[in-house]
Amino acid sequence: MGDSDNENMKKGDVQKSLEIGIILTSIFFVVEVIGGYISGSLSLLGDAGHMFRDIFSLFASLGAVKISQRVPTKTKTFGYHRVEIFAALMNGFLLIGVSGWIFWEAYHRFINPQPVQGATMLLVALLGLIVNVYVTLRLHGSHDLNVRSAFLHVLTDTVSSIAIILASVWIFFTGQIIIDPILSVLIAFLILFSAFPIIKDSFRILLEFTPKGVKLHDVIDEIENTAGVYEVHHVHLWSICSNVNALTAHILTNEQNMDKIENIKKEIKEKLEKYYIKHVTLEFECEKCVENTEYLCPTK
Repeated sequence: MGDSDNENMKKGDVQKSLEIGIILTSIFFVVEVIGGYISGSLSLLGDAGHMFRDIFSLFASLGAVKISQRVPTKTKTFGYHRVEIFAALMNGFLLIGVSGWIFWEAYHRFINPQPVQGATMLLVALLGLIVNVYVTLRLHGSHDLNVRSAFLHVLTDTVSSIAIILASVWIFFTGQIIIDPILSVLIAFLILFSAFPIIKDSFRILLEFTPKGVKLHDVIDEIENTAGVYEVHHVHLWSICSNVNALTAHILTNEQNMDKIENIKKEIKEKLEKYYIKHVTLEFECEKCVENTEYLCPTK
């Protein structure tokens, strides 16, 4: 089975996991809203808002996976890979919005405490934990930034469910309802801090910085250690999406036989596969370019 077949299978598994996640999360969102309303728990309602955000995140991720599979066209030569980055960026900003809403509601609860039914809160939180753990396990391990953002959303919900279970037990035995708005504030901080890495990684890709986790000097060393290569310059390395990197470079060589140059090119491309560099454009030269080397040759 070829690499393309394996990749298609992985995409199919991811798509199925996202679809299952959407169904389960949507069902539990309704359950949590009803449970939060009946029990009077702000932390449950806040977690329901978190769930609603998860539904959006999962839908955006599923849409991005489907759209990114569309083949390139004459006007869209890289296809639709960047759609997943825009979706991830929206998810990140949505996380900030949800946390702000929870902070606002918690402030009002501190001023005007509301009664909370610990038993109902516990039951709903237990159901939420089961759903979140299952969906988290389904999404775990993907290299896709957008799917990873959805995974982090559901993961924070899993932690929230555990915290809500502990809080509901505390309320049931002590009657101290102040723990509910306190917990909701902690959930809001958890949501807020989970947004920053997604936004940062999204901007990193959109601004075409060097891919995260890839050191440019390592890539240059890989190329320069190839037989027949004397120097590499005019190097540009960037990400098209979270798991597809691209590189362009000028290769200085004294080899003039086209068959041998093709072998050098093939060897370089094989070396770069471990960096997820799937689009490689190499220009071979027998004389070094007379250009601004400070700009064209990044320092190591």
